[in-house]
Amino acid sequence: MNDILIQNTTAFFEKNFGSAPQKIVLSPGRINIIGEHVDYNDGYVLPAAIDKIICFAFEKSNSSKSKVIAIDLNEEFEIDLTQEIQLTDVVWTNYIRGVIKQLQDNGFSFEGFNCVFSSNIPVGSGLSSSAALECGMLFGIKELYNLTINKVDIALMGQKAEHWVGINCGIMDQFSSVHGLENKVIKLDCNTLEFEYHDANFKDYSLVLFDSNVKHSLFTSEYNTRRIECEEGLSIIKNNFPEVKSFRDCTEEQVLSIRDKMNETVFKRVHFVVKEIKRVTKACEALDNGNIELLGQLLFETHYGLSQEYAVSCEELDMLVDTAKADDNVIGSRLMGGGFGGCTINLIKKGHENEVKNKFANLYLDIFGIELKFYDVKIANGTTLL
Repeated sequence: MNDILIQNTTAFFEKNFGSAPQKIVLSPGRINIIGEHVDYNDGYVLPAAIDKIICFAFEKSNSSKSKVIAIDLNEEFEIDLTQEIQLTDVVWTNYIRGVIKQLQDNGFSFEGFNCVFSSNIPVGSGLSSSAALECGMLFGIKELYNLTINKVDIALMGQKAEHWVGINCGIMDQFSSVHGLENKVIKLDCNTLEFEYHDANFKDYSLVLFDSNVKHSLFTSEYNTRRIECEEGLSIIKNNFPEVKSFRDCTEEQVLSIRDKMNETVFKRVHFVVKEIKRVTKACEALDNGNIELLGQLLFETHYGLSQEYAVSCEELDMLVDTAKADDNVIGSRLMGGGFGGCTINLIKKGHENEVKNKFANLYLDIFGIELKFYDVKIANGTTLL
């Protein structure tokens, strides 16, 4: 599938600019295996780059002007690098403007370029197409003009570009898009950016995302509420256990011992967070030991916590995971991402993928009247030159 995308992007570039591109860059989306809602709670995440990508074709324009064409949108824009960079009403262009601004603000010297790009990352599915766009654009300009920028700084500049656009994202998406390795997951400390790779050999299982095709509008307000609740809970923990500096220092036993000192809602939130941080470590051990069945069980446990304790699930996602739990061909499932819609991530026994998809699609349509989408994903390399 990526071969066709690369061929089409290259051909489109040649047709529009009359020459072959000087650089072709592939920049992937990402999944998060486990570690949800803990990036802002001093926990670890376990993301991986996937084989859904944005393909970019670049050449120097030999001027101060850059022309960028988004093939899938059938839109283009031109920007003069000698002019002040400002936000516009055309949102997709702002991510690229933000990248150029980051490079300029950090003192990098480069001239104009021509670029076309096309993607097979499903937009709005929680696979971080915006991070792939930022990191791919940064990487392409770096390669075109031989700039010295390490992977961490590409990720950080990509994140800052997104902040400039107005989306206050964490670092996980950009970091995993840049640092991904085939058949490896990344255990990432979002505070220190320390990371380690763990094998992700799912040999007997397939990773399939079920897109619920729903987006409930609760996310922003509820997200802010969860942060406040977690801060309140951590403050109570610290008052009772002065040695605890963050959730990662805290044990489930400590939380249970002071349950009566918190209201029930705050208790549920912190109970989930402390257990989820531990689950990331258990997931790494399961992967290191090739115990994919245990990993699947941890996914089910995470979903239960996200649904019943952190309360960021919804009827549609719960139905998908409950159905998965009752199906012998699915060994693990949970909602992936912020919640209130989006995708579930599923580990399905190889050879049974179509059977499972048909069953779930029919059930989902019967119950909710909504079409279920499926994305087969494999763990792949991060942003790279072709």
